[in-house]
Amino acid sequence: MKRKLKVGVVGATGMVGQTFMKLLEEREFPIEELRPFASENSLGKKIELQGQAWACQVLKDGCFDGLDLVFFSSGDDISLEWAPKAVQAGAFAVDNSAAFRMDPATALVVPEVNGYLVNKDSKPQVIANPNCSTIQLVVALKPLLEQFGLEEVRVSTYQAVSGAGQGGHDELMEQTTQASKDKHEPKTFPHQILFNCIPQIGSFNDQGYSSEEVKIMKETRKILNQPQLKVSAFAVRIPALNAHSESVWVTLKKEVTREQITKALADFEGIIVQDDPKKSEYPLARDVSGKDPVYVGRIHRDPEDPKMWLMWVVSDNIRKGAALNGIQIAEQIFHSV
Repeated sequence: MKRKLKVGVVGATGMVGQTFMKLLEEREFPIEELRPFASENSLGKKIELQGQAWACQVLKDGCFDGLDLVFFSSGDDISLEWAPKAVQAGAFAVDNSAAFRMDPATALVVPEVNGYLVNKDSKPQVIANPNCSTIQLVVALKPLLEQFGLEEVRVSTYQAVSGAGQGGHDELMEQTTQASKDKHEPKTFPHQILFNCIPQIGSFNDQGYSSEEVKIMKETRKILNQPQLKVSAFAVRIPALNAHSESVWVTLKKEVTREQITKALADFEGIIVQDDPKKSEYPLARDVSGKDPVYVGRIHRDPEDPKMWLMWVVSDNIRKGAALNGIQIAEQIFHSV
């Protein structure tokens, strides 16, 4: 990147917002000016980044004037109202909410998968950051689609409490410190999360699917540009602090060897294959937490269907599943500017 950028972060004090700050520092993102936006409770709070302290602001008319780029991580309602205003002010709006993901006119981007949708010639617009579980899934699916074709995908997710924000993290930690209690009153989750698995993330529709499952199914088809692809998802919240895990069943369009499928995954940008199950070597959420790649292991063929393969996909849902993917989108746009 040749020039420094003027950057806004909406939701700067939240879990994802703080990760944005950390990654902007780690990746030496070229910043001329930072405008962190938060609630009135955080007004004036200083955010340290790249050797400077930047005071938190609140959203108001004209607050995006002069910015090149605004990251949004504050929920659907705020994004719906304010992301278009950022674009009107001449900035790219990279939105981490679900507000624009399925809008046909809005690009839904995972740079390793469909980064061609944005580039240095793009005009200021809203660009949607996908659901965290979808991101790691499509990164693992893309090389298989390219080389072998996809007939069907089934996924069961095992999602960490950080996916519910700071409240989810704090609830598990609080219940852990009081583990001897017979019963814990849930606040963030519909049931006690300690020593438990909850087969619900979001609300349910009349067909019995949770909103998280619907996101995964719809977003996967859109990102892969495979509108007819059969995708089925089942989402479960588990008492892991961070990093989502997924068991994935993939039916390919042709028969391949284990060596072929493993090589296709290992050669793909952003994937690390960790696969020696007889030595108990496979990705683990606690090991992957804090790391950037998508990790894949337990790669094996279904005994009843030679075209079906099973694999275990794990990634940090706050980094690659949110903040990192957003920053990679920005890098895709501004890398040669």
